[in-house]
Amino acid sequence: MATLYEIETQYGAGVYLKQPTAFVRGQGATLWDTDGIAYIDCTSGHGAANLGHAHPKVAAALSEQASRLITLFETYPNDQRAALMQKMATLVPGLERVFFCNSGTESVEAALKFARLSTGRSEIVAAMRAFHGRTFGALSATFNKRYRQGFEPLLPGFSHTSFNNIEALDRAVTDRTAAVILEAVQGEGGVYPASEEYLQAAQRICQERGALFIVDEVQSGFGRTGKMFAFQHSGVTPDMVCCAKSLAGGVPMGATLIGKRVSHIAPGAHGSTFGGNPLACAAALAALAVIEEEDLATQAAEKGEYFVEKLKAIRSPLLREVRGLGLMIGVELKQKVAPYLKALHDRHILALNAGMTVIRFLPPLVITYEQLDRVAAALQESLLMDLGEE
Repeated sequence: MATLYEIETQYGAGVYLKQPTAFVRGQGATLWDTDGIAYIDCTSGHGAANLGHAHPKVAAALSEQASRLITLFETYPNDQRAALMQKMATLVPGLERVFFCNSGTESVEAALKFARLSTGRSEIVAAMRAFHGRTFGALSATFNKRYRQGFEPLLPGFSHTSFNNIEALDRAVTDRTAAVILEAVQGEGGVYPASEEYLQAAQRICQERGALFIVDEVQSGFGRTGKMFAFQHSGVTPDMVCCAKSLAGGVPMGATLIGKRVSHIAPGAHGSTFGGNPLACAAALAALAVIEEEDLATQAAEKGEYFVEKLKAIRSPLLREVRGLGLMIGVELKQKVAPYLKALHDRHILALNAGMTVIRFLPPLVITYEQLDRVAAALQESLLMDLGEE
């Protein structure tokens, strides 16, 4: 009998490097494989499971809504969508409109289109190391050539400048710039938080030159960094915010929050068949309620500080730096991380890479302190393994 790994390898498109472990159940920060073995999940589905797996309130909302109405195009108003629109309008003062879609890359595409439409300009400034998605607009804003190779020519008018470099950004933005798009914390690029001064300068430069300021919070949003959105640590208000992943508790959903400086959006300018469907909206309403009721942003801040201290206490010559914000943490090594990710997996810990030399930890915000201790201990064992000191 074929294993799940063999079936997916045979019939999948081939765009994913499949892992041999198949998971069939999850609860909180724990996943169980087909043999019933438990793993601590520090990937959260690349940040989609901030609430953990199978949160009962999200599951209940999905079950109830699925029995009433699953899909409805946005031309027709709906109770769940209207309620979610009202809720989203309260998340960031000044961003009181929202476009619903299905993923992070779609939320970026919408922001790029709205920026060009609103300003009448075509150029977009992004950052080096940036990752904004894999569709053509989002990919044009993405920096890493590994994602871009084979798909050129990409969209014209995109340029990249040094991240956290105010002078470079100042030189890059001109009277032809429609928008600057930045991640508040670069995730795929190595877990680099934007400085407060950098984001404030980006907002000022955009306002001075008639460009729009877009912040990509697809991975860093919804409590992960200790606030609802990571840019809120810097006191700025972007013109648009791109979000997705954990918005609906792991159910596919994206959104673009839109501010007052964005104009000329008329019927037919953009659309999404499944965007804002009642099922996803019901899940999002439940997820946002859980984030607030369980104060997950505060949990992320406190647990993140605790976990970072644990990681920094590891004594290994392989360790270069521990950095991050809240529970979005990167551990940079002096060599490639692939063997250490496998060593963690062998110890029933799931983690991600962020480039060749960074281990990325994105655990659910509901992870326990005892689980964080186990993850830190497993990383220490994995690093010592290479030195024969385990």
